[in-house]
Amino acid sequence: MPSHLSADPPAAQPPGRGSVDALISQTRRLKGDVVAVRRDAHGDDSDPQERWQRALCDLALHQLNDVDAHLAQLRDGPEPLDPVPETASAPAVPTAPRRGSLLSRVGSAEWNLLTDEASWSGELYQILGRDPAAPPLTLDELPSLVLDEDRAKLTAMVTDCLVDAKPIDGEFRVVRPDGEVRTVHMMGEPVLDADGSTASMWAVLRDVSELRRSQRAVSETRDSLRRHQHRAQTEHRLAVELQEAVLPPRSGSPRLPQQGPGTLDLAAHYLPSSRSARIGGDWYDALELPDGQTLLSVGDLTGHGVTVTSGMAMLLGALRGMAMAGTEPGRLLSLLNQLLDATVQPALGSAVCCRYRPESRTLTWAQAGHPAPLLFRDGTGCGLRAPDGVLLGATSRASYEQAELALEAGDLLLLHTDRLVPGTGRDEAVQRLLGLAPRFAGARTAQDCVRTVVAEFGGEAEREDDACVLVARVV
Repeated sequence: MPSHLSADPPAAQPPGRGSVDALISQTRRLKGDVVAVRRDAHGDDSDPQERWQRALCDLALHQLNDVDAHLAQLRDGPEPLDPVPETASAPAVPTAPRRGSLLSRVGSAEWNLLTDEASWSGELYQILGRDPAAPPLTLDELPSLVLDEDRAKLTAMVTDCLVDAKPIDGEFRVVRPDGEVRTVHMMGEPVLDADGSTASMWAVLRDVSELRRSQRAVSETRDSLRRHQHRAQTEHRLAVELQEAVLPPRSGSPRLPQQGPGTLDLAAHYLPSSRSARIGGDWYDALELPDGQTLLSVGDLTGHGVTVTSGMAMLLGALRGMAMAGTEPGRLLSLLNQLLDATVQPALGSAVCCRYRPESRTLTWAQAGHPAPLLFRDGTGCGLRAPDGVLLGATSRASYEQAELALEAGDLLLLHTDRLVPGTGRDEAVQRLLGLAPRFAGARTAQDCVRTVVAEFGGEAEREDDACVLVARVV
């Protein structure tokens, strides 16, 4: 504890330079590592996670700068007061704080209660923006520099120190003569005389403005990140609920039509992305129509999130309604293209639409920029030759050709969206799916075939997007 002002202690000697220099070197190496991490952080201000990471790096750098400068002051000793000129034609101008050096941001003071004398270090004059030639302020005068809303806090801290001998440890804001507001952290203790009475008060005052600014930035970016995460979780939940509400159940093995010859054994599965919590616009559908035919479709609306999922629900609802009205696949896709082209938020989509006539086992189908269905028969598979059709929403007034295919009992159709097989192009994905033909031949149900697909491709760790698969087996 520092002594009373009236005492005459020997000058404090700095510790050994070698040990302090070693600590300074370690601190500066650590600063370099943090700078490297900060540099690696991408500059995308739209990402709350990256903003928060950069703010944490900036805060760490401010703290390490403080440690570096603390150690330098420990090694070099206190900075002397600037000499006061004997004559001057004008008042001395306070020196602006040197932001990069702790010597301008940490100062000390002692106030003698017996003689009403005060002693300030040169650093404290710089922190408060005071003229070094001016006398130091007394404890009664010190609050004049403090913001109105912080004066009561300073008064309470000083009173508790002088009356109850409590140490001071708190912050307040000061207004420098140039109008700049700085945040000062004050730590102090009472200095007692021989009979135990408080003779003076000693304090160290530190400018923590930059540190507090960095901490506020971390807090603000953390709050922004939490809001972003909460919004993402809410949107994910809504998208999942919407998807589950519009897609047919994934469990069970329905048969359509429910009676009569040429029944289709059906099964489907949705595979979510392994990298993103967002739900995409992939869909599958199987619907019995009033005339006894069956609608089969798969499709994908580009993008992710609630907006895309709601757009998918709109397209799927329109597709079902037009199919129930007897619209053929080619015309149906033309109308879906017009609908997507007229929406407020333009989007692109791909789709395959099929009508199956059970009495003749005939499949009529059309596609809009989508992978063609795969046909498996007698232990081998092949891709169907796709009729012409462009992506939905790509161009106005597009027309879509139709194709027909005669199926046989035991045939298996596999409809899927892009990226069912992760990390491959469309042609390679088709070849890998066709390679499952021997296993499909040994399967008893469509559900067994879907399980085979999921077992083969569903566990891929690098799935960048969601996908759907729909299997229809002619009974």
